[in-house]
Amino acid sequence: MGEMLIGLYVFVLATLAGREVIGKVPPTLHTPLMSGANAISGIAVIGALVVTSSAESSLVTILGVVGIAMATVNVVGGFMVTDRMLQMFRKN
Repeated sequence: MGEMLIGLYVFVLATLAGREVIGKVPPTLHTPLMSGANAISGIAVIGALVVTSSAESSLVTILGVVGIAMATVNVVGGFMVTDRMLQMFRKN
């Protein structure tokens, strides 16, 4: 129970800090920030693959596969949005 409470505490603090930081980002820095977030999501895919590969129960395997799928969609979608934003700055 103590570990769960500490995890919840860290999650709430990270959420509040993240919202405060992201809310102050000017629009000109949004594209580089988006690319950085996509890179971090790519690391989440690798982490989910490692955890899922060493899973000892089917529930952990199922949750790992769901996590991998969601993180992959996030990475691909994020890079598509970033590419579309960068195309706005190209001269034709």
